[in-house]
Amino acid sequence: MGLLSIGEEEHKGNDLTRAATPLLKALPIHFIGNVEGRDIYAGETDVIVCDGFIGNVALKVSEGLVEMVYQMLRESLEATITRKIGYVLARTAFKEFKKRVDYSEYGGAPLLGVKGVCIITHGRSNANAIKNAIRVATEFAEGKINERIEAELSNGQLVGASVAAKAD
Repeated sequence: MGLLSIGEEEHKGNDLTRAATPLLKALPIHFIGNVEGRDIYAGETDVIVCDGFIGNVALKVSEGLVEMVYQMLRESLEATITRKIGYVLARTAFKEFKKRVDYSEYGGAPLLGVKGVCIITHGRSNANAIKNAIRVATEFAEGKINERIEAELSNGQLVGASVAAKAD
């Protein structure tokens, strides 16, 4: 688990971030410390913690970046006949890429700390996103994710922040 901040050093960040660091360090989890925005997609940690405002901004910036890259790539691929032929030959790869970065394929994110399963979706979620949010909620409920997190926290055995992602 990493804490999203403006620098890796503990003294950086706002009051909330600086106050959260010693609390996270005291938990029986694998806390790697502060991470920066560039680390969100680097794969160094399974979970990045931040407050709701910062998290929402990070998600919306990410979505905007994906849409911009998609549009720029589309314009570039349509520029010449050679590129159009190349696109046709690589169409499957482009479809797979689009599916990997499309928020609607993930449905939403779990809101932890509540009794039961709560999946937060995007305000502009389409039918595919809602379908996948229901799928994610079902997986969380069937995998008893809340119960597993509670049990491991109470036993002091939570050694990694990836428990929720490893539902059976």
